[in-house]
Amino acid sequence: MIKNIIFIEPVSERLHVFSRYELPRLGNIILATIMKKNGYNASVYFGRRKEILAKNLSPDLVAISSITATAPQAYMLADHYRKKGIPVVMGGPHVTFLPEEALEHADYLIRGEGEVPFQLLIEALNNGGSFHDIPALGWKSDGKIHLNPLSQPICDLDTIPIPDFTLLHRKEKRFSIFREKIPVQTSRGCPFNCNFCSVTKMFGKKYRYRSADNIIEEIGKYNPKKHVLFFYDDNFTANRKRTKELLNKMIDLKLGFNWSTQVRCDVAKDSELLDLMKRAGCTTLYIGFESIDPDSLMEMKKQQSVEEIIHAIREIQKRKIHIHGMFVMGFDNDTPKKAKATVDFAIKYKIDTVQFLILTPLPGTEFYNRMRSENRVLDYKWDTYDAHHVKFKPIHYSAWELQMAQIVAHTRFYAPYRVIARLLRGRTVAFFVGLYANSLNKQWKKIEKAYLVALKKMIENNKPMPEIM
Repeated sequence: MIKNIIFIEPVSERLHVFSRYELPRLGNIILATIMKKNGYNASVYFGRRKEILAKNLSPDLVAISSITATAPQAYMLADHYRKKGIPVVMGGPHVTFLPEEALEHADYLIRGEGEVPFQLLIEALNNGGSFHDIPALGWKSDGKIHLNPLSQPICDLDTIPIPDFTLLHRKEKRFSIFREKIPVQTSRGCPFNCNFCSVTKMFGKKYRYRSADNIIEEIGKYNPKKHVLFFYDDNFTANRKRTKELLNKMIDLKLGFNWSTQVRCDVAKDSELLDLMKRAGCTTLYIGFESIDPDSLMEMKKQQSVEEIIHAIREIQKRKIHIHGMFVMGFDNDTPKKAKATVDFAIKYKIDTVQFLILTPLPGTEFYNRMRSENRVLDYKWDTYDAHHVKFKPIHYSAWELQMAQIVAHTRFYAPYRVIARLLRGRTVAFFVGLYANSLNKQWKKIEKAYLVALKKMIENNKPMPEIM
């Protein structure tokens, strides 16, 4: 009988841009909240594999969620618990798109949204029900893999319980001057079809929303003196009318939270919306600019123009909201000259902070499928699928040149004199993030020295990447 369930999300053990600001995804916490309401003992662990193993947990069932970059850690955890005779369920984006691989390590897997299938699986395990009736379930029987059709997306997101963060166990910070960041998701889905993104295939093309009242109820559980909010939506302002309703409620109730979120450039087409965001406490916007090359924007199906990017930067800067711009390098239309122009652009328009990411063929994306079909994937070392390592053969770069383009981009943008210039402009947050990013770039090159040497030799000798990691 399954009564005690632990949910695990391993974190990447490689140094990356979010190493200092790791946030758990909400899937495990929501599932644990549901199972607690159903009368089970449920807890969530978020951390490095060795830290989790050191706790010597012995539940009745383990559920592990993984993105591609944490898949090796997730598989090792799954193998560990199965050796102890504990059944393992896996979920998350990586196993959704590579179920056959995951079933080499797990007893069961759930593809896509897990709220309904996970409950049905536990009921079947406890009461002897049929696995064939459980949507999105995958399992192996008599050497044969079974993959049931995906479940229907949950249309009314208000039916999903508010995540209970008291169930979350994570490494305690000894001291921090910063308020704790709380993830809040207000929608699912995305109608856009960027060829390097798997969100659409994971959550569908149709936007689904929580009601403003339901979101306000959740926010009311937190303390603005102790917490800042991060709205986890892939595009927080997709439905402007709905977003304005939420923002007006936050303003009228004087909730007083500082918050950040992800948006597209089209947010700047609505001045009223930007004004409301500022009044409601928005401090930072994460924007996927991706490229300043029209051909590359068209190639990735981004559906935005360079003119829209410039307009968005100017309008957001008028409201003194911090812009964190994200650019992607390595599209077929990209060249080293265009990479330099991208950095020049970010500097010229005084973007506060940036990430220059390497285009990565993540399973589940159109780009991944094309790179495989064209035999351009360099290797399948999943823990390096983090947008910091080159994983495919570019067209107008060598793999080494693309890797160096990213390193040089961060070196230029976060040069000490430019970081100091942001402080002199009154961009204090940009200054401190710049100090961190400059240090991170230097650390990464030292830690990844073996990888960089191997990558250069691979290009020089025209041989596959050696097994060094």
